[in-house]
Amino acid sequence: MNKINRNVEAAAKRLREAAQSGQTCDPVRKLIGVEDLDKAYAVQEINNALRVSQGARIVGSKIGLTSKAVQKQLGVDQPDFGVLWHDREVLNGGEVSMKDLMQPKAEAEIAFVLGKDLDKEFITSVDILSAIEYALPSIEIVGSRISNWDIKITDTIADNASASHWVVGHRPVKLENFDMINCKMKMKNKTKIVSKGVGKACLGSPINAMIWLAQKMKNVGKPMQAGDLILSGAIGPMVAAKAGDHFHVTIEGLGEVSAAFTE
Repeated sequence: MNKINRNVEAAAKRLREAAQSGQTCDPVRKLIGVEDLDKAYAVQEINNALRVSQGARIVGSKIGLTSKAVQKQLGVDQPDFGVLWHDREVLNGGEVSMKDLMQPKAEAEIAFVLGKDLDKEFITSVDILSAIEYALPSIEIVGSRISNWDIKITDTIADNASASHWVVGHRPVKLENFDMINCKMKMKNKTKIVSKGVGKACLGSPINAMIWLAQKMKNVGKPMQAGDLILSGAIGPMVAAKAGDHFHVTIEGLGEVSAAFTE
């Protein structure tokens, strides 16, 4: 095994052990660099493949770093992606324990469920619009295995795009029945508004984020498939979460979704 592969394996092991122990770790960019995205995705793939081999099921993907506000918060300038796991769902209106989370933050997103595969060589807006079966309001609970969220782009990619848990609303909405670009979002923690945004905060349109992801997934040989759940990216600033918080998101025309955080 050459030094490059050893460093990728070491980075994967560092993140895996942090997740297993609940103790945060040093950034992995010290092992794989700050610009080599291929290495970062290789780290992510090692840990994803291991989880699959242990029986976990991938239910879709998340697109990260699509909001300029979130990019500014994290000091990066481009999207990334990670996978969503079946055992990381928090039921709408339900609770998640802080014991299962690491440095959690909440962000509101528009989620899509695909009705068709997206496996064409070159993917267009029309392909995306035709493939989406319906949309749902969602809360993504992001987390970082890296101490104090001290991350650059390769750190977050390697760490499954800082994915943790996910919540979706239960009223499917067809695309023609809401304005995904101009819809307004409000996120409350109990009664206080803690984040506001609009659909176009996600790369000008969530469809633009979906095109980016669909093409990326096709290029890496893992095209998105019918039934996949896609969290298309934040449409407002993320908010740190702690025990006792209760986040409630409303997206105009799309509905509501909520989750509470317990000890």
